Amino acid sequence: MQKKNILFISSWFPNKAEPTNGNFVQRHAEAVSGIHSVEVLHAIGIKGQSQKFAVEKKMENGLKILTVYYRNSSNPAVNFLRRMQAYSLGFKKLKKPDLVHANVLHNNMLFAVYLKKRYSIPFVVTEHWTALRRINAETTSSNIKRIAKFIGNQAEMVLPVSQDLLSGLRFLGISTPMKVIPNVVNTKLFEPKEKPNGQFTFIHVSNLIARKNPEKILNAALKLMEKGNDLYLKIGGDGDVSHLEQIRQRSRFKNNIEIFGIQTLPQIAAKMKSADCFILLSDDENQPCVIAESFASGLNVISTNVGGISEFFPESAGILLEKPDEDLLEKAMVKIMSSEFEKRPEFLTEYAAEIFSVEAIAKQFSDVYTAILK
Repeated sequence: MQKKNILFISSWFPNKAEPTNGNFVQRHAEAVSGIHSVEVLHAIGIKGQSQKFAVEKKMENGLKILTVYYRNSSNPAVNFLRRMQAYSLGFKKLKKPDLVHANVLHNNMLFAVYLKKRYSIPFVVTEHWTALRRINAETTSSNIKRIAKFIGNQAEMVLPVSQDLLSGLRFLGISTPMKVIPNVVNTKLFEPKEKPNGQFTFIHVSNLIARKNPEKILNAALKLMEKGNDLYLKIGGDGDVSHLEQIRQRSRFKNNIEIFGIQTLPQIAAKMKSADCFILLSDDENQPCVIAESFASGLNVISTNVGGISEFFPESAGILLEKPDEDLLEKAMVKIMSSEFEKRPEFLTEYAAEIFSVEAIAKQFSDVYTAILK
């Protein structure tokens, strides 16, 4: 198979201001780079930057990443113009791609439409944005929906990460061909533990924003400890952990709780490897990487049944909750800890390898590119 030149651009991508933002996009790009020649272009505004534009080039995990930082303005129209100028500046420093792989139907991706019109470069879009789920249609601004529809209908194919999101994009009026391709997991990094824990260990990792309900997870664990249950909780991520730490310090079970801050991917993999069950108690989700990473680590999962989670949640994977309720979570935690709950870590790791592995996802993207470029 002939290697293609693929340019990834994304509304969200890790950068010096937001080191974990859109890291799932970076993982998709890394997966594709095993088959094709991949470059990444990103533009992001920095408040108070002295230069109007500053270019950063780096190689990371085999990816050539070019980020153009522009001086942020308080005027949204000026910011948009500078962002398009930043993309144009960066594009001139890269080789001309055969295809653009855009991510997230924000107005940033109008640059993909421009490249198609100006240079006849086809593009596909991977979609991750919960704002475009059908259930959120009434609360998402009409401007966001109008722009998303326009860009989506210019693409050769749209690749949502879940069927739930696909139905939301169809509801918006996007008629482009679509195919669900989920998030990717490095199954060589996320792998099961070699020996059991002495104490049943739950883990939660996220950006700790309000809709992830981290306090409810911590409170449910503490209530179970108060009732005499022997367990350990690891909870943290790249958000503000101060409130969680205050709750921990007030508890007489603080030695059974580990609060942690921002982690590298290998550090998260190590923490999962030392756990027994992952908890996700979100109000809203799409197709979370952390659940796929949990399966690759052989962990059962307790999660709210939102977004596309149930689409990639095989039998015996864990427990899905109707809503993010502390009492429901408590009962599920007790059930998971019991010897009666069937635990099949080997099945979960095999499932993750088949559905989410680098090889599986890269092949699906490559097949899409080949079909478009034939």
